[in-house]
Amino acid sequence: MTTSYAQQLQEKIERISTQFAAFNAPTLEVFQSPEQHFRMRTEFRLWHTENDLFYAMFERAEDGKQKDVIRINDFPIADQSINHLMPILLDELKASPILSNRIFEADFLATLSGEMLVTLIYHRKLDAEWEMAAKVLAEKLNIKIMGRSRGQKVIIGNDYVVEQLNVHGRTFKYKQIESSFTQPNAQVCQHMLQWACDAAEQSEKDLLELYCGNGNFTLPLSLKFNRVLATELAKSSVYAAQWNIEQNQIENIQVARLSAEEFTQAYLGEREFRRLQEANIDMQSYDFDTVFVDPPRSGIDDQTLELLQGFERIIYISCNPDTLHDNLKTLTQTHKVTKFALFDQFPFTHHVESGVLLEKFKN
Repeated sequence: MTTSYAQQLQEKIERISTQFAAFNAPTLEVFQSPEQHFRMRTEFRLWHTENDLFYAMFERAEDGKQKDVIRINDFPIADQSINHLMPILLDELKASPILSNRIFEADFLATLSGEMLVTLIYHRKLDAEWEMAAKVLAEKLNIKIMGRSRGQKVIIGNDYVVEQLNVHGRTFKYKQIESSFTQPNAQVCQHMLQWACDAAEQSEKDLLELYCGNGNFTLPLSLKFNRVLATELAKSSVYAAQWNIEQNQIENIQVARLSAEEFTQAYLGEREFRRLQEANIDMQSYDFDTVFVDPPRSGIDDQTLELLQGFERIIYISCNPDTLHDNLKTLTQTHKVTKFALFDQFPFTHHVESGVLLEKFKN
């Protein structure tokens, strides 16, 4: 561990430990990141000059208005596969006027499994000639390519990659769609999945999961419970979750296309949803003892927080310490924090991912 990485990690540990001291949490478990080649997604502008084309990022100038163009030849925080592909792809684009004409941006989505999807974004209409050239390039480089321009999306291969993550010796396959959220640091993501499974222990009852996304946590957690009901509102994420469940041959998960707020209303009998009936989901048949939540940065709404307080255990993964802190003010009225973790998902930034296990006070 270099001095610079150790220092930034220690600053996060001290900040989070101080911020959450009032909740009497146990010693913080810390899961560090690789210092290089940890990021599986990257986006670069493609900058045109009179006789050159190169990857670029922008740095705001001292006046706060102008942006300086920074030439990017390699990107040490990105996965090795991205760094390997960057110069090869650039040379191919330079050699092909069809592919380089008015190209604006290149986005890379890499995986530990070896699959790669590159999205090429243009300020022009993509025609049959472009599609033919892109197919040749995709085959030559053994990658998937998606072309985008205003009102157009041209897919060469698939618009997704299949990632493989290892959790306590079992490998899970995940469809990761180009336009959907995925955890960018795959190595730390595996730590998060393992921590959540350890927090869940083993239960003979059922698990409720809110904000399930593509089933990132759902799949490994399903091995710890009798049945799982997972909720997610975004259609693309629901379809990906259902694909992942089928591909991993897991049979005890149902996915309900509801927001957390809608689920709360349905669970409390305040509203009925045809989507539940169409998916053959009978909420009354579940016997939950644990709820898993991985909410957006805005945290959890008050009504859902009240719902969570009725569960024996709450496993809470947070991408925003401030909203987690606010939510814990409510949850610790009925529950005790028994596990607390920091995941350095975004090294060398202010950002922190946290994990908390809360267990209900005994009467």
